[in-house]
Amino acid sequence: MGLAGGVHCAAMCGAACAGVVRLSSGPAVLQPVGSVAGRAVAARSAASATLSLQAGRLLGYSAAGALAATAMQSLAWMTTQAVALRPVWTMLHAGLLAWGLMLLVLARQPVWVDNAGRALWARVQPLAHAPGGLLATGALWALMPCGLLYSALLVAALSGGAAQGALTMALFAAGSAISIVAAPWLLLKVHARANHWRQDWGTRLAGLVLAGAAGWALWMDLMGRVGEICR
Repeated sequence: MGLAGGVHCAAMCGAACAGVVRLSSGPAVLQPVGSVAGRAVAARSAASATLSLQAGRLLGYSAAGALAATAMQSLAWMTTQAVALRPVWTMLHAGLLAWGLMLLVLARQPVWVDNAGRALWARVQPLAHAPGGLLATGALWALMPCGLLYSALLVAALSGGAAQGALTMALFAAGSAISIVAAPWLLLKVHARANHWRQDWGTRLAGLVLAGAAGWALWMDLMGRVGEICR
């Protein structure tokens, strides 16, 4: 998902990440550099800032994935202890299945999801300009209003455990980071139509994975109930 939605990630987060890095790298990056030594200092400063931001993203995404998977696993455990909660578990997965199918068909998120993400990001954004705030800003990038990110979190929630959820989101962060870091070059090279096509299909892929995971969970639950009846 991170690789397939790379152009989408570059379009949404590339400029924002570059701006945060530029403001946080110091005067060497903000001002014209004339000498070879000056350019080298500026390049090292930008590279260090980029690494800190992307490391923060990986940590933040992994923590969010672990939290989402733990919450889902806890709900699954509770449904085995209380029969009354089983319909809640089933309805939740049916909703995730419907969400995934909507992404697959429409290639977009509900408007309220993007609005909620923007409201959260507005509160987090000032941290990016604070001294030493790059790692924390990257960790809080999980609050970015991004439909593809939210879809990846839903997939992580269905992964089966905290470690699996963290790994799912770490892989998503690593895959998307390639396009985000290379965004200036990428956005110049990719034609507008190709950009639109890959953005849509990155979202559709997220929907397909999400619908498949939710459908599999519902199927396994159904088979478990059939087995109980047969016994």
